[in-house]
Amino acid sequence: MASSKTSTLSLFAITTFLFILLSLLSYAKASETHHKKTSSPFEFLDHLKGCHKGDKVQGIQDLKKYLEKFGYLSSNNNGHFNDDDFDDQLESAVKTYQLNYHLKATGTLDAETVSNMMMPRCGVADIINGTSSMRSGKQRHPHHHHHGGHTVAHYTFFRGNPKWPASKYHLTYAFLQGTPAEATGPVARAFQTWAANTHFTFSQSNQNPDLTVSFHRGNHGDGAPFDGPGGTIAHAFAPTNGRFHYDADERFSVGAVSGAYDLETVALHEIGHLLGLGHSSVQGAIMYPTISPGVTKGLHGDDMQGIKALYNA
Repeated sequence: MASSKTSTLSLFAITTFLFILLSLLSYAKASETHHKKTSSPFEFLDHLKGCHKGDKVQGIQDLKKYLEKFGYLSSNNNGHFNDDDFDDQLESAVKTYQLNYHLKATGTLDAETVSNMMMPRCGVADIINGTSSMRSGKQRHPHHHHHGGHTVAHYTFFRGNPKWPASKYHLTYAFLQGTPAEATGPVARAFQTWAANTHFTFSQSNQNPDLTVSFHRGNHGDGAPFDGPGGTIAHAFAPTNGRFHYDADERFSVGAVSGAYDLETVALHEIGHLLGLGHSSVQGAIMYPTISPGVTKGLHGDDMQGIKALYNA
């Protein structure tokens, strides 16, 4: 009798022990995935806070690669991208970045600039025109001025102003294999919103579509690899390429959901690229380059002005 009692006891003890162990393990796993979620591919910028011209700090070359990726540094003017020197070229690139995002143009990586740079964003470069900024190169199209002589419009186009030919105002789109079912509604709504505000019409068709929507992770063969959770969220190509890619490593949602990116908001932005719009420095514009999780956003006057100017509508 006694022996069976001890075995029951020890069985109870072992079960309890296993239960505690399992909960500890699952807790560790949860905190690990939580940590994964908070560390972004742009995390390296955090320890560069306060850097300025003349500094030599490990990780500055990653900052140079970041600024090159988004159009602020170009390797053709003999830039030194494989070193950690904060040189004149880097300072001027940081200043241009700061101007584009309406930050104090100090050329120093102050806390505000770093936190702006760490924001999740579209993978398309901000400067694709070889002009110095997103704040619409004034030489490219006339702008409406207000009294201070500042340009009101801040939309931009791609280099060479590529657009769809006038005869092609009806565009078809298709979802490629692997697109989550929940994405189709939000993307279709985004197309309808653009149709309601432009001369374009859109319909879904799998017969030689003009535009394609698909989800990819990491390197997916277009020369612009995605970077895991955070960092770049999506990208799209200028007319008449037609490709729009979401980063499949992100958490996407239908509507504003904390910690996730709204599918429709991202689609509105990327469709703007498909139609020929570059990034805007107007924070309210859908073509502003960064996106926050948990928010939704619609088209803005600046986006409409941009499309009108591009298509002389």
